[in-house]
Amino acid sequence: MAAITLKDIVKQYGDGFLAVKGVSLDIADGEFVILVGPSGCGKSTLLRMIVGLEDITAGDLHIGGKRVNDKAPRDRHLAMVFQNYALYPHLTVFENIAFPLRLQKGQFTDAQIKEKVEFAAKTLELQDHLDRKPANLSGGQRQRVAMGRAIVREAEAFLFDEPLSNLDAKLRGQMRTEIARMQRRLGTTTVYVTHDQTEAMTLGDRVAVLRKGELQQVASPRGLYEQPVNLFVAGFIGSPPMNFLPGEISGSTMTLPFAEVPISAELAPKLQGKEIVIVGIRPEHFEDAALVEDAKKGAGVTFSAPVDVTEWLGSELYAYIPFDTNPDVATTLEELDRDLDGEGLRTQLIVALPSETKIRDGVDADLWFDPARMMVFDPESGENLTWNGTAAEALDRENEADRKASLERAQAREKARA
Repeated sequence: MAAITLKDIVKQYGDGFLAVKGVSLDIADGEFVILVGPSGCGKSTLLRMIVGLEDITAGDLHIGGKRVNDKAPRDRHLAMVFQNYALYPHLTVFENIAFPLRLQKGQFTDAQIKEKVEFAAKTLELQDHLDRKPANLSGGQRQRVAMGRAIVREAEAFLFDEPLSNLDAKLRGQMRTEIARMQRRLGTTTVYVTHDQTEAMTLGDRVAVLRKGELQQVASPRGLYEQPVNLFVAGFIGSPPMNFLPGEISGSTMTLPFAEVPISAELAPKLQGKEIVIVGIRPEHFEDAALVEDAKKGAGVTFSAPVDVTEWLGSELYAYIPFDTNPDVATTLEELDRDLDGEGLRTQLIVALPSETKIRDGVDADLWFDPARMMVFDPESGENLTWNGTAAEALDRENEADRKASLERAQAREKARA
């Protein structure tokens, strides 16, 4: 195991295209870090530079305290799991897992290879499939074989490049837990690339969000969700995504498309000199006003809005409310939508409500929200004007304590099992 440190890493191709723009990132020994972002943001390029499949144009890469910029991939002692599994179809599962050991001719006896392969197979529950060929395995089993090949190498770090994108939704969920369980059991430093923010939120100790080759924010999943530093991070993290509404400032009041919101004494200084801002409210922060206790109603804002479409999902209901955005922020929001791989469809408010709500499509719904949970963004810079550095640091400290405790528990279970 080893820590990985990236300092001002740059990747510029021969045609002048800058794929990665000065990324700095410290990955602790045993940490599980996710590189996430929309298509073309540079996350896979960054991973390939770590493993040595892409040259580093500028900057320094250290693995285990040693600079490895000029080292060949085989000398970096890393194990990479690819999106397409990269298995040998003519070899059995046993031989596919054993392959990296066989390459190191004479270094391992047959007995040692058998022991390592059986350990990996037991870790990934592949014991019953060792004599089968890849063609006879499911997608999830093939991915586990690829992970087994990484385990036997006893690498200093595991690198995953969108390993679950070829699997269906059910298998992705199962494999997420499998990867998380394996990483905790082995305690191996892991860097995982994905464009799926659900994977990022559920798997990583910390998540690094990239946009057009630039690092936007590195924090715990909860830190990104509750304290995003800018409009892009706020829009990328969360499912359904955060709602972005124009907020027009007039004295001590902010006017949204559906409601007027009093500006708090804490927020007022941050809005000085601004006539319009972008307000972010997560879908789950709205409530059906009919289900809100009277004592709570006075602390928030109640408004009525026409519901266009509803989707009932069993545990909750999504209500969609179209609105016309202010032309002063329309360009910013359209650019954000493109960066987030959106389709440029109509602007609409998404509201997530409990399944017992009586709100239906085609009616005017009475909704409620707490203005204290709003985020306010500068439409020019995208900066989160409501970002709280103290709260963000507290979330990161709590996350680091949880990570260490989780590793200790997993290793204690392993000792007990042995």
